[in-house]
Amino acid sequence: MSVAVMSPAFPTLISSYASIPPHITETDHVQRSLVQLRSKSEGLEQYIFLNGLKERDAGLFYQILVSNMMEIIPILYTPTASHLSMNLSKSYSWFLIEHQVGDACSSYSHIWRHPEGLYVSIKHKGQIRHILRQYPATNPRISVVTDGSRILGLGDLGANGLPISIGKLDLYIAGAGIRPASTIPICLDVGTNTKKFIEDPLYIGVRQKRPMDSEMEEFMEEFMSAMSEVFPELVVQFEDFSTDNAFKYLDLFRSRYRVFNDDIQGTGAVVLSGFINAARISSAASGLPLTEHRILFFGAGSSGIGVAKQLVSFFTELGMSADEAKKHIYTVDSKGLVTADRKGLQEHKTFFARTDYQGPALTKLADIVRYVKPTALLGLSTIGGAFTEEVVKLMASMNKRPIIFPLSNPVSKCELTFQDAINWTEGRVVFASGSPYKPVIYEGTAYEAGQGNNMYMFPGIGLGAILSKAKHITDAMVERAAIALSTSLNEDENCRELVYPRLDRIRDISAQVALAVARQAHKDGVDNNLVLRNLNDSDALRHIKGKMWEPCYESRLKLGFGRL
Repeated sequence: MSVAVMSPAFPTLISSYASIPPHITETDHVQRSLVQLRSKSEGLEQYIFLNGLKERDAGLFYQILVSNMMEIIPILYTPTASHLSMNLSKSYSWFLIEHQVGDACSSYSHIWRHPEGLYVSIKHKGQIRHILRQYPATNPRISVVTDGSRILGLGDLGANGLPISIGKLDLYIAGAGIRPASTIPICLDVGTNTKKFIEDPLYIGVRQKRPMDSEMEEFMEEFMSAMSEVFPELVVQFEDFSTDNAFKYLDLFRSRYRVFNDDIQGTGAVVLSGFINAARISSAASGLPLTEHRILFFGAGSSGIGVAKQLVSFFTELGMSADEAKKHIYTVDSKGLVTADRKGLQEHKTFFARTDYQGPALTKLADIVRYVKPTALLGLSTIGGAFTEEVVKLMASMNKRPIIFPLSNPVSKCELTFQDAINWTEGRVVFASGSPYKPVIYEGTAYEAGQGNNMYMFPGIGLGAILSKAKHITDAMVERAAIALSTSLNEDENCRELVYPRLDRIRDISAQVALAVARQAHKDGVDNNLVLRNLNDSDALRHIKGKMWEPCYESRLKLGFGRL
């Protein structure tokens, strides 16, 4: 009996094909993966599962993400949500998230499994160009960069902050059709002032405290110069820098590079958009002119002041000067109403510091509300429950339709729940939050909460900057993005007096925002795309949507597929 000689290639063939069930279909495997995801009861487990799926089969991961955004985004964006009801309808699953924020980030050194994104270390000073050139990307278009110093309200997580950059870029892919191969998540590993991480034997970052300001500025100068040289078409989004550094580096680089800060400009734009619609609703009920609105900000960190600066444009669009507009905005921090005569006032707070109050320090929010008589109360304090029943009822007594935006997240840090807002104002509140809430029934009427989610803004801003080939991202481009969002509501959303469109239309919304950004880039003289300039709005919108990448499972290994 002769013995067949096995070809050296034969074992490879067996391992590649024989182990695959002969009747499996791609649709089956999409559903199988969703079932496996939904079987995980904890948000961190869901995050790890999705992370592993992206490593094993990125095409399948993105197909599931894009076709199930309302379910998947909260796991990636937070990251991660700890309690997500998978048994309820998809339309409500987004609202039923109890954000236990940062599980993935806080635990990243412990759950790390494989390289993701790029770390640029303080130890790389003098060699950053070389480090960037080693990254396997061809003509990348968008990067989210964090230094991990102020992650999701959890503080200084150092090198554990990389999942924030990864998650935000997944939302660019899902929400604006940026192709995966065009993205670079970056964490600047410059140390951490959190002792437990430095002492953690599994911590993956450099084990030292953060550098002095002068050394950090030198590092950032080298980094941004190298990014511009190595990746000349790249748009950079700064994310979760400490308050002082967030303003500092935005101001330092915004006129030299394609850069914006999502915490400052993205948050500001999405709140401006919601406020435009809220002010119209409130004024329609009261007859108060739009120019007479008074806005009280509870929280004066980078996000609070950034949002307040963005809302100046609400009044300047109505014909006011910037100085006149500032008079309509009041800010409150942990010490009370921010006034110019306060000793040791931080630089970023001086912009809105009041010079027209001469009495004793106002430290209680209720007393400040009585003094200011605001039409709108916005919270960016991360102090859960700060908007008490007394404060909310004061707002309701002064306004037929009080505007209350408790924008801090997660839910545990939100200044006011939607249920309390509805109950304490008898359903009259115009409400938007930073966290998701399920609809509330009050006296037989269903009320739907708006969510001031930055995902409405940054994907469209980035897409518009990329497609217009903008040299810089101007303030006017961000402002136009906000106005485009405010006008993107459909008939049903307007009839229900929503202040934001529903997030499940995010791709259409991002295209509209991108068009507004591109048009403003042309007006500001910073665009370089002649094609978009010469198209009317209808054709330009069609052109933008045609550039948006769609995952295709049949070509899932070709993640460079697309036009961006």
